[in-house]
Amino acid sequence: MTKFSELGLNDDILKGISEMGFEDAFPIQEAVIPVLLTGRDVVGQAHTGSGKTAAFALSMLQEIRPNRTIQGLIMAPTRELAMQITGEIKKFSKHMDTRVATIYGGQGIGVQMDALETGVEILVATPGRLIDHLKRGTVDLKDVTHIVLDEADTMLDMGFIDDIQFILDLAPEERVMSLYSATMPTEILRLSEDYLNNPKQFLLDADDLSGEGIDQSFLVIRDKEKFKHVMQFIGETRGQCIIFCSTKYRTRDVGRYLHRERLDAVVIEGDMSQVRREQSMAKFRSNKAKILVATDVASRGIDVPMVELVVNYDVPNQDMTYFHRIGRTARAGAHGRAITLVSYSSYDEWNLIKRQIKVPIKDLNESMGIKISIPDPLKREVPIRRYGGGGGSGSRGGSGGYRGGGRGRERRDMYDPRDGGRRGGRGRGGGSGGYGGRGGDQKRDGGYRKGGGGGGSGGGRNRRGGRR
Repeated sequence: MTKFSELGLNDDILKGISEMGFEDAFPIQEAVIPVLLTGRDVVGQAHTGSGKTAAFALSMLQEIRPNRTIQGLIMAPTRELAMQITGEIKKFSKHMDTRVATIYGGQGIGVQMDALETGVEILVATPGRLIDHLKRGTVDLKDVTHIVLDEADTMLDMGFIDDIQFILDLAPEERVMSLYSATMPTEILRLSEDYLNNPKQFLLDADDLSGEGIDQSFLVIRDKEKFKHVMQFIGETRGQCIIFCSTKYRTRDVGRYLHRERLDAVVIEGDMSQVRREQSMAKFRSNKAKILVATDVASRGIDVPMVELVVNYDVPNQDMTYFHRIGRTARAGAHGRAITLVSYSSYDEWNLIKRQIKVPIKDLNESMGIKISIPDPLKREVPIRRYGGGGGSGSRGGSGGYRGGGRGRERRDMYDPRDGGRRGGRGRGGGSGGYGGRGGDQKRDGGYRKGGGGGGSGGGRNRRGGRR
């Protein structure tokens, strides 16, 4: 293996790397750092845990000059990932006079303005908040010489592609730029063609996205039996554990169950304030909490080397989400374990994901002697849920509305009625109509604009869904 001392990095950087316990470079670091140091652009297809943060950060630190102007710009899709990148850069630059600032939505913009006013050389930002600062004039890109787009495919999925183009159009044309993405959809390839100059490409084999180095297994059980088995798996684990859930309600429930069992657990989900999220992550990173329960909002922003086990409490709705979840273990070449709990209603979705896994995966039903008894209606392909939906046939206190009013999402592992149609089924006016379920909003849980259930034929009316 190539050592960092052979890559042309200066002594101050090498001293910081050595104090972090690193001596040998990972393959992507060995490949990318020398290319970036020559001033050539890079496109890297890099999966989570491959060491790409050091690959772009070390080469950037080598070229940055301590003059308190923004010379390095790193864009990331989520606040968690932005904060993680910032933390790593600060460790690498411990013996350098280089300042780093992080700007992201959810934190007071005044705090960020204060940090920027002192002068920084490297700025790590989410696209939306960066545009806010650009419009306010608190960020100037005229001195930027290095730009990084990290997790580009996630930024595409989150609708940031136009924001990224807006930002890149404001940056100097003379710059060194690198783009990293776990997948390379057409839009990302087009972005690289438009904004990168003759980039050197480092495209990993697709098998590297399958979670090699992670012992993967699955267990098909009834939904109500999941927590019992989670407790068993946690009891077998010495290191830290992350439990991923598909909804914020499920996340809260699992967190409460763990607290009742007197386990040290923290929760992260989208509706939490930024302060609480940072407090939870700080507690988990410092190993003061053994268990983290999270929605997918955290699946790309957690870099904790001691995570031994990842549990998919719910089957994710995409195969790439699965790989990003399980990639929270086996960091930096270590080994880990990932277990997916498959409820009967998500059996077909799990089979679709399982086909993308290129390494052996263990069937725990066989080893644990648990028989699968899936009702025939659930063995067919599950249709994609559409926005909104009507309430059921509810009468007084009836069950109408549980069928309709999803959150405008595709399939989920568990249809938690609090996410959608709970509002349905309270018929009024002597007919079969009920309140319609909450319509699915395109971004939030409320459903005020899209979809929505219609009331039935007998005097029912919509409660929230379908106002427009």
